[in-house]
Amino acid sequence: MFSLPCHLTCCFSSSSIGYGHAVPLSDGGKAFCLLYSIIGIPFTLLFLTAVVQRITFYITHRPVFYFHTRWGFSKHTVSLVHALVLGSVTMSLFFLIPAAVFSNLESDWNFLESFYFCFISLSTIGLGDYVPGESDNQRFRAIYKFGITCYLLLGLIAMLVVLETFCELRELKKFRKLFYVKRFKGEDQLHILEHDQLSFSSISEQAAGLKEDQKQKEPFVAAQLSTQSDGSANN
Repeated sequence: MFSLPCHLTCCFSSSSIGYGHAVPLSDGGKAFCLLYSIIGIPFTLLFLTAVVQRITFYITHRPVFYFHTRWGFSKHTVSLVHALVLGSVTMSLFFLIPAAVFSNLESDWNFLESFYFCFISLSTIGLGDYVPGESDNQRFRAIYKFGITCYLLLGLIAMLVVLETFCELRELKKFRKLFYVKRFKGEDQLHILEHDQLSFSSISEQAAGLKEDQKQKEPFVAAQLSTQSDGSANN
């Protein structure tokens, strides 16, 4: 039966942090770890993406839209100020304050080492050289580990929300365009010509089909007219 730290290790693995301080030793454990990672990592990413999209709508899009429409500020200015404020709040809540807490709870960590752990964990690097709650005299280890798991999950969501917010800024959009693959004008014109040819050919085919339908109907119309004329002549 798995203990609580093993459960937390599985959670860290599926979130792509992967400290590496607890690893499977048997062949069965390694095979299970492979299957669990193949299934767990995509589902974790889908879950984080769905949550981040909803949070971004309420935290980023709505405030920017409100200040832009209600107060008449420029949308670019509001987006930039909002991104900076959100980044500062995230830095305080998930880096500075947790680093101070870890430096007090972990006896052999200073503030720099605690901040280093927060950065390595929330950036999903997860080197594993610093892992909280591993000392022998750690009190309430299970609750402490569970709290760290909640912190890492919320921290990952906050980091993704901040990144999504900054990626929507105009400057970063222009910067990303520098890495786009540029198309030659000849290729664009060729695509346009091919599209025109396809549309012209489709129109001509439709017209030809209509003509054939008319030709097929004409003999029947002519036959009906001839029978009507013969009947009137007999009368």
